[in-house]
Amino acid sequence: MALPRIREKYKKETVPALMKRFGYKNLMQAPRLEKMVINVGVGDALQNVKLLDAVSADLATIAGQKPVLRRAKKAISNFKLRAGMPIGCMVTLRKDMMYEFFDRLVNVAIPRIRDFRGISPNSFDGRGNYNLGIGEQIIFPEIDYDKVEKIKGMSITIVTTAKTDEEGFELLKNLGMPFKR
Repeated sequence: MALPRIREKYKKETVPALMKRFGYKNLMQAPRLEKMVINVGVGDALQNVKLLDAVSADLATIAGQKPVLRRAKKAISNFKLRAGMPIGCMVTLRKDMMYEFFDRLVNVAIPRIRDFRGISPNSFDGRGNYNLGIGEQIIFPEIDYDKVEKIKGMSITIVTTAKTDEEGFELLKNLGMPFKR
């Protein structure tokens, strides 16, 4: 099986650029993508359980992997929420699946966002990991717009082995993430 396109780009272009930029002596010092976590919270699932099934199916279509149901850890009486009730779903992608998803995210989905002017470079967490919030799941071409019951947003966390935000920024920029100038 062939390597994903982004993985080849990482090995051939990104690693040498990072080694030159930060003065790494060894290839293994260069930061790399570790995993991507896609999380969808469905607060409306308390009233309509079928909505959670639809969101779960959409997430499975986007990620290519079955999502895990997330349950409430605490009971919150104001929201009529009890501990253990399903309130969202998530997928963790690693290795080739992660690179394929990253490729689709950067080259296909993000440019389809309405009024897109670039992604904020301020969403790093201090350890080189990046968090991206997406307002609509319909930016992914795999989703059939007519079959969507409700438009839901999602949170995508890109976990890297970078030690600092600057290293993480350079890694993602070299892999093609369209940051604002």
